[in-house]
Amino acid sequence: MAVDYIVIVVYLAGMLAMGWWGMRRAKSKSEFLVAGRRLGPSMYSGTMAAIVLGGASTIGGVGLGYQYGLSGAWMVFTIGLGLLALSIFFSARIARLKVYTVSEMLDLRYGGRAGVISGVVMWAYTLMLAVTSTIAYATIFDVLFDINRTLAIILGGSIVVAYSTLGGMWSITLTDMVQFVVKTIGVLLLLLPIAVVKAGGFSEMKAQLPTEYFDPLGIGGETIFTYVLIYTFGMLIGQDIWQRVFTARSDTTAKWGGTVAGTYCLVYALAGAVIGTAAKVLYPNLASADDAFATIVKDELPVGVRGLVLAAALAAVMSTSSGALIACATVANNDIWSRLRGIVRPDGEHDEVKGNRTFILLMGLAVIGTAIALNDVVEALTVAYNLLVGGLLVPILGGLLWRRGTAQGALASVAVGGLAVIVLMATYGILANEPVYYGLLSSLAAYLIVSLATPATDEAVLAAWRERLAGRAPEPVAEAVPAHQ
Repeated sequence: MAVDYIVIVVYLAGMLAMGWWGMRRAKSKSEFLVAGRRLGPSMYSGTMAAIVLGGASTIGGVGLGYQYGLSGAWMVFTIGLGLLALSIFFSARIARLKVYTVSEMLDLRYGGRAGVISGVVMWAYTLMLAVTSTIAYATIFDVLFDINRTLAIILGGSIVVAYSTLGGMWSITLTDMVQFVVKTIGVLLLLLPIAVVKAGGFSEMKAQLPTEYFDPLGIGGETIFTYVLIYTFGMLIGQDIWQRVFTARSDTTAKWGGTVAGTYCLVYALAGAVIGTAAKVLYPNLASADDAFATIVKDELPVGVRGLVLAAALAAVMSTSSGALIACATVANNDIWSRLRGIVRPDGEHDEVKGNRTFILLMGLAVIGTAIALNDVVEALTVAYNLLVGGLLVPILGGLLWRRGTAQGALASVAVGGLAVIVLMATYGILANEPVYYGLLSSLAAYLIVSLATPATDEAVLAAWRERLAGRAPEPVAEAVPAHQ
């Protein structure tokens, strides 16, 4: 394993070096939080694909392939569909808004009264998303170094917190590009063909496994529908995804670069399912389906290649973790803390970079601590997406698509939908389908009823909103770091 260790250590050292480089470049709020809104198509596509394809998509996607065969691709496939829908139908308008958070968009659309409560829901989502990625470090580092779970989480989490805190979105963008390349080589170009060959090829896989393993709908129609609700719609509204849209240098880049990334996700989904199916042939009696990825990598790949593929798994986890972390910190600082304190920030009088860097560090420590306390990645991820979709999908899409939606309707939708999801998860269980079904319906009902029962949004607010959507309003001046810094 010495060669594998060297590959991993070099990779991790490179991540920290990029964090240091990003720190030297991130000199304003815009540079730190959204990479100066300057990413071109290639870098935008790579970083967007990196953030949406995390540990759940890689380790979990292979695990679903092990359990259900080719239909195990549906979870990651619906993520790709969501990214395609976001990119084609909404990303250009989102990019033209020139905001930093989803809550700022809601404030613009509804007149400045929806920010804090929506910020709390979005913060809970991004926190749990970061936690799920951080938990996944334990699986990978256990294979690499045979260390206990807590130490693995601290080691992996500390590296992500370090480079994210140092350089913000610039560091995360650079590391994500490396992670995208490593994932492509490690999973698609190396692990996929090697796994199929080791399993004897597709003909042998079909001979060894039940026919339902090759049924595209074998995982079940209700499960697929739930994936669409949670992941496809979740991709449309998540702060971690929107914050990447904000980095695009133009609305054209956001639209077409995101379309390329979404298409890449569809390929990645199928690859994970095929790898998991091959693992089922090779190791039919694993104790847990989620062990399939680590087992096939550890036992079937040659030295050096094994290190690269494990680096690819680390890349998948780190990209989602860092993206969720900066999103969590951005929401905590800009949508919750600053609003609750009523801070007014005249240009040049406040070091925005230092404030956001502090929040990344604080949220990073909270994520590591929560990850150590929790065990179940799937449950944590389900809580995150149930809250996001049940609480925020309706007011966000309603604001973009329905002129009659009001601030009171948006607030009622967030409160009723979020509360319904929490109560239903406690009643039916976290992994049940009912919380997101009924939570979403109750959110929609509250939005429609309250919006129609309250006065329409002020025409001046809607006019300003239309100007921003069209890209005609100037971008708010980014607060620069004072010269003495």
